[in-house]
Amino acid sequence: MPPVHAEVQVRPGVEGDLVALTDLYNHYVRETAVTFDTVPFTPAERRPWLLSHPVDGPHRLMVATDAAYGRVLGYASSSPFRAKPAYATSVETTVYVAPDAGRRGIGTLLYQALFGALAGEGLHRAYAGIAQPNAASTRLHERFGFRYVGTYREVGHKFGRWWDVAWHEKEL
Repeated sequence: MPPVHAEVQVRPGVEGDLVALTDLYNHYVRETAVTFDTVPFTPAERRPWLLSHPVDGPHRLMVATDAAYGRVLGYASSSPFRAKPAYATSVETTVYVAPDAGRRGIGTLLYQALFGALAGEGLHRAYAGIAQPNAASTRLHERFGFRYVGTYREVGHKFGRWWDVAWHEKEL
């Protein structure tokens, strides 16, 4: 299916998105190794994550919705890369798209909005850890200028097997 950008609105995430964002993330928790969380979250448990992404600053949350119905189609976020102060100019980015909304260019729209919002925030690097295999996510990140820097081998254990994570970085 070709991209249908006119039907998609991208905006900062708000507290009213919490239930839909939690449901979307929980799909990936339950069904995939894309995230290494293993137990689904309640909206109350996920609320601190949402609140850690204000509408300004280096840690953002962008949400794609269906323009006609307001249904959440996906989100992209930038979060602290590591907790220590010297890492403050680096962020980790991620994208999640609803399973029935893939291949419509939503991930691209989300990253365009996210990186546009991060411009001028004094950031130096963005990092993305991609559980392997995930060719679609790798292609998306490469389109946005991320380059492969290395793989953590068998770093996560989920669904009874070990998973590698390939790390990519982008100069900001």
